[in-house]
Amino acid sequence: MIPARYAPILFGFLLSGIMSCIVSLVASVKNVGLGVETVNAWLGAWAFAWPVAFTIVLVVAPFVRRVVAKLTKAPDTSN
Repeated sequence: MIPARYAPILFGFLLSGIMSCIVSLVASVKNVGLGVETVNAWLGAWAFAWPVAFTIVLVVAPFVRRVVAKLTKAPDTSN
């Protein structure tokens, strides 16, 4: 098991992997269509995009958390 202190990094790793997988697949299908070459184009694009996406997520996540905190209201716990 991975220690809980690594949860934000693991979250970013998995989220960036899933999102870059989906986006690179959509872009590959748009660019080369559905065919034999789609899988190779997609895997190549995904292999390139995932490390970029992971780095961006790690850098941008703290800023996004602050923005979300300012745009949302904490639940009222005075009951």
